[in-house]
Amino acid sequence: MLSLSWAGFRERWTLFIGATVTVALGVGLVQSSLLLLISAATLAPPDGASPIARMRFATATEASVALIAVTLGFAALLAVFIISSTFAFAVEQRRRDLALLRLAGASRGHVRQLLLGEAVLLGAVGTVAGVPAGLALMAAQSWLLQRLGFVPDGFAGQWRGWILFVSAGTGIGLAVMGVLLAARRAARVRPLEALRDSGDTIRVMTIGRWSFGLLFAAGAAALIGLSPVGGAVGGQAMAMNVSVCAAIAFTLLGPALVPAVSRLLPSRAVGVLGELAGADLRDDVRRSASTAAPLIVLTGLLLGQAVASTSFAEAGRQEHRRDTVADLVVETTGPIGDRIASVPGVRSASTEAEVPVALTTGSGELRYTRLTSAVVIDPAGYRLAHPGSGDGLGALAGSAVARGPGADGFAAGDTVGVRVGDTDLGSLPVVAEVPSAIGGGATLLIPEDVLPAELLADAPVRTFVSVTEGTAPEQVAASLTGSGAEVLTQEEWLARDSAVSSATSTGVLVVVMGLGSLYALIGVVNSVVIGAATRRREFAAARAVGFTRGQVVRTALLESVHVTTAGLVLGGIAAAGTLVAALATTSAVTGDAIAAVPWPLVAAVVAGAFLITGVTTVATSLSATHGRLVELLGARE
Repeated sequence: MLSLSWAGFRERWTLFIGATVTVALGVGLVQSSLLLLISAATLAPPDGASPIARMRFATATEASVALIAVTLGFAALLAVFIISSTFAFAVEQRRRDLALLRLAGASRGHVRQLLLGEAVLLGAVGTVAGVPAGLALMAAQSWLLQRLGFVPDGFAGQWRGWILFVSAGTGIGLAVMGVLLAARRAARVRPLEALRDSGDTIRVMTIGRWSFGLLFAAGAAALIGLSPVGGAVGGQAMAMNVSVCAAIAFTLLGPALVPAVSRLLPSRAVGVLGELAGADLRDDVRRSASTAAPLIVLTGLLLGQAVASTSFAEAGRQEHRRDTVADLVVETTGPIGDRIASVPGVRSASTEAEVPVALTTGSGELRYTRLTSAVVIDPAGYRLAHPGSGDGLGALAGSAVARGPGADGFAAGDTVGVRVGDTDLGSLPVVAEVPSAIGGGATLLIPEDVLPAELLADAPVRTFVSVTEGTAPEQVAASLTGSGAEVLTQEEWLARDSAVSSATSTGVLVVVMGLGSLYALIGVVNSVVIGAATRRREFAAARAVGFTRGQVVRTALLESVHVTTAGLVLGGIAAAGTLVAALATTSAVTGDAIAAVPWPLVAAVVAGAFLITGVTTVATSLSATHGRLVELLGARE
């Protein structure tokens, strides 16, 4: 049976090339992300670094590992759905061949074995092409991570020999999973119905698709409902996953939803060709759904994550503006709060020194240590600069800590272990907590007399300064600038902080979704190419009844517009689910419903989708209609 699979692969290579490309790129993305993940996790700190410098390095490494892990997850998710969609479409285009095999005496088991054999061959070929592609992708991802500041200069993914076995398992596994359900469905089709294009062959929406599609849709709705009660951390996580569940749901339900959305488009406005394009779309719903699927995933995930990122960043900026009271912000290395307070015209100065800490929470089997950040403060000054922090900080004194605005997993009344560099502060009681912030922040607030002064010597320090009534902030700023410190007005500090947050959020989005988005677009191109390659006889029949070649191409282009619009609409609805969850979360945490839509990115996605599908459709349609009409009518699909 494997030899028959190989013969079919060689004969119908134009049909399988798209599936092979998707497998190769899927293998490359997973291989690259996995190697980078391991390389980042095993990265050693610079020689001679101080204990606190090593802790900061480890904190940054953990952040980069988490980022690459998310990238790996998205790469695997995209690979599974795009490859399965491509394979299902490719198998559907061969239903006549499979029906002839059944009529010739092949059993259902033989058909399944044939398709699974082809999947193994495709997976092997895809792996061979995917391994070198993964090396190129790893170099690109390494450069991107360095350029955006997530890893130190000189970082590069390290090759591991065992990755070849992982890549082979990934390629063959993805190919087999992609064809498994399609093979089972193809084996159950009755041969005569397949030859007549009737019966089960046109029933695309199975009970399984309905069940899983509705399940994921219910999951998206549940996440929207739960995000307001998840707090600042949990609410953001749930909101960002809404678009993931919704995109998966719409992909599974695509054969039912894509034609439904297309019916809403004004097909008659463009004449007979528009009506014919709409009819073609609804006639072959599998082809339409397979083309729309990568667009739904791309639009839903990319715009969903972008909406969440920009919305929470904007909420954090407004939160900073509302909860911070200062005329000037002074940024230095090492605490200089006493010197600032002695400057004429300064009414109050709240100094906050950021230090990395190893925080231990829980007890027994639930005891857990993680690297995080703490801020060393003067409790009285902190309450003046942040009046929304509450009166509980009055109890923060001596060997005790407070729960910070970015904390989770513990609360006032608990006891936590704290270590800064090589200095172990032991178990400290949590005597107070400040409200959680949507923009995050320090996990712990530590009184300034708890840590030795030498541990703060090279710590980044921010001092919020309020001037006395009747004193011009500019005069105080001039005095402070003379001491070598960087002095900003509150508005300047807010603008810079917002720009840094936005740049970080954009960088995360680019790292996580950048190459995955290109992969999804390639999946769209593959679906269009496969669809056009199997329509040579259909196009020839249209020309035989009076259509010109140009009219056939324009009809295919209008059909592409319908499918692209449906994919973008469904993906946009998935992203809108995240927007609704972001509104609910920011309202619950900050009191104000805040959302921000990155319209330039939306416009780029829409324009890029129409451009790519349009150009690909025109090129493949011209190729499919090239040649003598008699030969095309006798072409084998």
